[in-house]
Amino acid sequence: MKANSPLIRDFRQIRGIGIGSFLVASASAVVLAQSPVAATSAAAPDLTIAQVVQDAQQNYPAIHVSEQELNAAAANIRLARTSYLPRLDGIVEVNRATRNNVFGTLLPQSILPSMSGPVIGTNDAGSVWGSATGLLVNWQPFDFGLRHAKVESAAAARDRANANVQRSQLEVLSAAADAFLTVLAAGQAQNAAQVAVENWETLRKSIDALTTSELRPGADESRIEAEKAAANTQLALATEAVEIGQATLSKFLSKPDDLARPLNSSHLLGEVPLGAEDDAAFHPENTPTMLEQHAVVSQSASELHATDRSWVPQFNLEAAGYGRGSGAETSGQRLGGANGLAPTVGNYAVGLHITFGFLDFANIHAREASQAATLKAEQSRETLVGRQLQEQFAQARAALRATRSIAKNTPIQAAAARTALAQATARYKAGLTSIDDVAQAQRLVVQAEMDDSIARLNVWRAFLQLQSIRGDLQPFLQAAQ
Repeated sequence: MKANSPLIRDFRQIRGIGIGSFLVASASAVVLAQSPVAATSAAAPDLTIAQVVQDAQQNYPAIHVSEQELNAAAANIRLARTSYLPRLDGIVEVNRATRNNVFGTLLPQSILPSMSGPVIGTNDAGSVWGSATGLLVNWQPFDFGLRHAKVESAAAARDRANANVQRSQLEVLSAAADAFLTVLAAGQAQNAAQVAVENWETLRKSIDALTTSELRPGADESRIEAEKAAANTQLALATEAVEIGQATLSKFLSKPDDLARPLNSSHLLGEVPLGAEDDAAFHPENTPTMLEQHAVVSQSASELHATDRSWVPQFNLEAAGYGRGSGAETSGQRLGGANGLAPTVGNYAVGLHITFGFLDFANIHAREASQAATLKAEQSRETLVGRQLQEQFAQARAALRATRSIAKNTPIQAAAARTALAQATARYKAGLTSIDDVAQAQRLVVQAEMDDSIARLNVWRAFLQLQSIRGDLQPFLQAAQ
């Protein structure tokens, strides 16, 4: 039968209509099947890097720990200031005791109860009621700057805790943003690895056709099978990197379900941050790390000042008013009934109490030497931290410039590698080259596409590191949005 006969033309027309109807029905089914997914995607918007950072700032436990330490340090300042206030102590006592008093002296101790009154020469077990009540006011009018030094030390501890809060927030927010970028980079590497596996499979099929036609030896197909197996291994490692990155990112999210949302990556993958911040002046003294170390130095200096003011006389202005009651007479007789249950004799006293530890100078001198050495160590550490920050900033700026240059080159590298692969494949099919050249060209394509897929993300990560060292993530977050 001729190919252009009417019967064959009618058959082709009917077959075309059937195939067209099948494609239309399949497309409709696909659209209907995807419509719930689209609705679900609309209900769950993409997770942005700003949302991850904000969630970490509000809910990450490490930040709450440092904030509570700051609250404790602020409370310690109020505690130190209470030493300026007078002290008022009161006592009420009722007892039933014997009245046998002995003439003599006892060394200071806290075991034997004290007794007042004359020696009456009795030694019997008869007891009487006794009572006492009184108030004692104690105030230190001046202390040669000791209390002020302690307040300054507490204030420096508060400043240190405040700087620690800022540093903790900066570290947590930087880690959260870096985890977001890490998951994106791992996902890009996974996609590139998946494409590489598919490309090796396409090449294997092409070589299989040539091998079947006995145009190429069977060893060529085995070589491509080995390359495909290596690509599958690389895909497995990339998948592992994605899962590890997601596990790290999940700890910064208050809702674990947010990890299932797609990551908003169009801006991060398509653009790179501008270089306006590269040459801006760097002031390490304004970073949370330096502020914290400066507070440590101030705290050590205040503690040294407080130690220096320790070897001074202690002046205490005291006033007391009290009453005593007893059921015993000086003649040795005991009064019965409720005598002694209530204070019946009152007294008051006002005086200045001065104490001075003459032999404390050795102890205080040793503590001063120790605290002075600590202060010098912290001052040297402050200088060291400043130099380290300068070094880290210079390194981060160099890394940012290098990643920007790489991000400009990787598209050119990827395009050239794809062109080289096409040429090597054409020469191989024409019998002008070996399978080794094709395999090498394919590997170059895989590597170039992986490098290109994460080059822009590496620029964002370098920019994040630079701003983290500066101590301010706002320029990064504004650029990322």
